[in-house]
Amino acid sequence: MTTTEQIITEPGIHDGMPEDVYHADPVPGGSLSSSGARRLLETCPARFDYERRNPPASREEFDLGKAFHSSALGVGAETVVVDAKNWLTKDAKAARADAYAAGKVPLLAHQAAEVAAMTDAVRQHPLAGALLSKGDVEQSLFWVDDRTGIWRRARIDLLRTDAIVDLKSCESADEEHIRKAIARYGYHAQADYYQDAARALGLGELPFLFVFVEKRPPHLVHVAQLGADELAAGRHLNNRAVDVFAECQRTGVWPGYASDITTISLPAYALRTLEF
Repeated sequence: MTTTEQIITEPGIHDGMPEDVYHADPVPGGSLSSSGARRLLETCPARFDYERRNPPASREEFDLGKAFHSSALGVGAETVVVDAKNWLTKDAKAARADAYAAGKVPLLAHQAAEVAAMTDAVRQHPLAGALLSKGDVEQSLFWVDDRTGIWRRARIDLLRTDAIVDLKSCESADEEHIRKAIARYGYHAQADYYQDAARALGLGELPFLFVFVEKRPPHLVHVAQLGADELAAGRHLNNRAVDVFAECQRTGVWPGYASDITTISLPAYALRTLEF
């Protein structure tokens, strides 16, 4: 379903919703996204609520990944290539600021070449290329949580009839690095969140597949999925986040840190250095 509406009042799948509209949260009263759920658990509700009402400006470290998504998927923010070696000159800084102001992604010339090489690598990979060859890209899903009644949302890189595909750029796509990245960034919670979206909107039990692509030449590719225990752990985290969000919405109170004096203990490694 294609939409140009800025307000979402019914559950559904929206094709063609601009990225900025999705991230601004077009649900009256607010909805919880996968990244929002993870952020809510790593900070306090007050910080989460402030950040969603005052979204941070574009960050340079995310530009290459965003440009790669746009290049590999064929949709997304337009890339502006700046012919400079770095961002240190006045002209380069001005060009970057202009790109951000226009909602575009600025890249240095060598970064643009890197994005092109990554795109070629993933498209030429037998498995990843086949996965990306069909399906609907950048789908925005909105639904009401059947347990708490809150609105939830997800933006899927590639929605196929037989799988959910998520594209990720990384420093290393070997198994050990992938394992650590999943734990560090909560990708197991993301996988469960997106699968829950598919179930809620009648798409059935779709497997969630990661396509990891290395940023460095030769831009190796690794397609991976999570086991049942990992998905269950992600579901546990999502349920916690949904419960916190629902309670804060119900009460209108987004608490900060502890309201009483907290007794702080040192990390175990710090105590081991002491002699008693």
